[in-house]
Amino acid sequence: MLLAGTDLADMVEAWHAGIVRPPDARCRVLVALEGEQVVGFAAMGPSDDDDAGPHDAMVTEFAVDPPSRRRGHGSRLMNAVVDTMRADGFRSASWWVRSVDDAMLAFLRSAGWAPDGAAQEFRSEDGRLAVRQVRMRTMIE
Repeated sequence: MLLAGTDLADMVEAWHAGIVRPPDARCRVLVALEGEQVVGFAAMGPSDDDDAGPHDAMVTEFAVDPPSRRRGHGSRLMNAVVDTMRADGFRSASWWVRSVDDAMLAFLRSAGWAPDGAAQEFRSEDGRLAVRQVRMRTMIE
């Protein structure tokens, strides 16, 4: 779903640039495959949270195509993300999740992630609450 005013061409260019010329060598995009079909992806890199240290990573995007869910792709993709973060020298990881995304929150809790008490809100131009997120965290050392 694109937000009103989002330019698809600009979004494609930004993703392309981020993948082929990442701002940091530890910024990565991993994909989940079923045969030759991409069924999911994850983006990660150093955390840009104000309270993050040099060994804190962040999952910035994570998606599995709905028809491909419940086949292990998400678990394998998350394990690959954590393994890659660990190989890049990170010791902890965070992940901002919509507070109403019960399925994702349950998925993360089942894998050892836990809320750390941080939350953030994004509001629409008219001031209404658009999205509330909670931060999940795990140690990966």
